[in-house]
Amino acid sequence: MYFQRLKDLREDKDLRQADIAAILGITQTVYSRYERGFQTIPVIHLLKLADFYQTSTDYLLGRTNNPAPPK
Repeated sequence: MYFQRLKDLREDKDLRQADIAAILGITQTVYSRYERGFQTIPVIHLLKLADFYQTSTDYLLGRTNNPAPPK
């Protein structure tokens, strides 16, 4: 489930939901819904997060367990 991966990545960097929400330009409440799986994450936010975490969208979505970004 991608939402658990979002939470794990955020916590690994010792960031709050509000920190990530600010990067995405959304409220903490909306970001919380992404992490809990209550709201589908838009592609534009998925791309921003992949860039921020320096990983692939496939990793964020749980399609691969390899966090390395594509070359």
